[in-house]
Amino acid sequence: MKAVIDWLDDRSGFRTLIKEALYEKVPGGARWRYVWGSCLTFAFFAQVVTGTLLWMFYSPSAQTAWESVYFIQYHVWGGWFLRGIHHYMAQAMVVLLVLHLMQVVIDGAYKAPRELNFWFGIALMGVTLGLSLTGYLLPWDQKGYWATAVATNLIAEVPLVGVYLQKLVIGGTEYGHHTVTRFFALHAGVLPGALIALVVGHIYLFRRHGIHAKEPRPKRDSYFWPDQVLKDAVACLAVALAVIVLTLYFHGAPLGPPADPANEFPARPEWYFLFLFQLLKYVPAFWGAIIIPAFVVLLMFAQPFIGKSEKGHRFNIGFLWCLLIGAGALTFLAFSEDRANKKHFAAVEEADWLAKRVVEIADEQGIPPSGAVTLLREDHENRARRLFSSNCASCHLYNGHDGRGFPVDSNQSAPDLAGIASREWLEELLDYDHYVSTKYFGGTAFKDGKMATKVLKRFDKKEKALVPKVAALLSDIASLPYQKPLSEKDREEGFDVFFDELGCIDCHDIEDEDEGSAPDLTGYGSRDWLTAIVADPSHERFYGKDNDRMPSFARDEKLTGEEIEILVDWLRSKPSEGSVVK
Repeated sequence: MKAVIDWLDDRSGFRTLIKEALYEKVPGGARWRYVWGSCLTFAFFAQVVTGTLLWMFYSPSAQTAWESVYFIQYHVWGGWFLRGIHHYMAQAMVVLLVLHLMQVVIDGAYKAPRELNFWFGIALMGVTLGLSLTGYLLPWDQKGYWATAVATNLIAEVPLVGVYLQKLVIGGTEYGHHTVTRFFALHAGVLPGALIALVVGHIYLFRRHGIHAKEPRPKRDSYFWPDQVLKDAVACLAVALAVIVLTLYFHGAPLGPPADPANEFPARPEWYFLFLFQLLKYVPAFWGAIIIPAFVVLLMFAQPFIGKSEKGHRFNIGFLWCLLIGAGALTFLAFSEDRANKKHFAAVEEADWLAKRVVEIADEQGIPPSGAVTLLREDHENRARRLFSSNCASCHLYNGHDGRGFPVDSNQSAPDLAGIASREWLEELLDYDHYVSTKYFGGTAFKDGKMATKVLKRFDKKEKALVPKVAALLSDIASLPYQKPLSEKDREEGFDVFFDELGCIDCHDIEDEDEGSAPDLTGYGSRDWLTAIVADPSHERFYGKDNDRMPSFARDEKLTGEEIEILVDWLRSKPSEGSVVK
């Protein structure tokens, strides 16, 4: 073995290289403040390893990117863990870069003769942020798609060449296949290559000029090995443990619903870009995206010259602290505004629902050649929520929202339809106080009609006690898929109450009795009954000339027959709260 090692050393000289690397003197001894560079090197190595493994499964195209990430997340053994490490280590790199930059500036390690190395460090930060930005799009989910759209739209603000640069980056005028492939080429090839070159140059210059001690210490100098190496190893272990804990806690990296240009998403960048997003709310895009960032970068490049004097050095430190505090304040404002924004909260909840829904469908049905986005576009539950939101929510609510979880700006003027025809829903409907409330008919002309004023309002205690039997009967007629049918005895009792004890038959037809003047309750709440009333509520079978503003969706060709059936099936399914806006 010794002969082999001697042979390798003779050919490569690795013993000398190792000795030079490990036995470099550390002025004033090893310190914890020197660990950030090693932590960054460790984090980058982890990104290379995890990124390469992810690359083995990833397929960069508009029809396969989300699908391959879904496969990694849910079907590759340990795939979720691999994605989580890659995702959270990328965020850790941003934090480590800021800490390293602060340590370098505070210690004055950017001054002559280390100016060039400082500039290499700033370039490394820019490339790292570029890696984060390009990696954000690669899952090709809604969050990454729309956040990238916002970011690349800012490129168009560059004077003269902005529009051309934007087309070059996204591969045309629209986001699609070429956008994914170009971002993947940047993320997996160009930027890592640039980062490696910068790291090599950074380490070379660092070795050339040595460690800069902030101030002399009486402690004797020590060697890099073992004192500083031990501290570096402990710090790297702490970074690794933090990333692993985040990965386990969140069960890997998030994966939103597949990108769909037809459906907007509340675009937000990752937290470390959020300050810039918030800044653009207060200043014009040209200033916020071009002028101010360019000024900050140029000032950072000038710091070695500014810091030649003691006052200049203090200015540099103060400038970085102001930059961090300002970015932190803007980030805090962005989070605070989003938390207070009900529509944003609902949009996030909707995206979470879509993400879970598409995974359920993909697990059950598989993914078609047209891509996962078609699963949601063709999913009846998703379509029904959107149909309700766009066609019904101007009057009706669904558990207090528009069917998708969004708050409704206008006042409710018709019944909340969550759980329609269920026993609970009908028991409330047949209570006068509820009937005339905004949850039911309080916003319609029916609140002052015969049903409210001459029937429900006049019920005595005995009649009120019989209401649950009628509600159970009507709900049983509806045959809702999530409710158990009545026993024959209970059904007969319900009919007795309906016909005789409460005399509902005086106004309402039921079981084709062909009596009454109010809406026909034959087959009430069933698929056919709901389909018919949605199709034409002004039909004599229902409200006739007394219909209060409800459109005839089929007669007026507002919805197709298929869309009405999808909507009705959803209304008859077990109510889901979605986003409950409070």
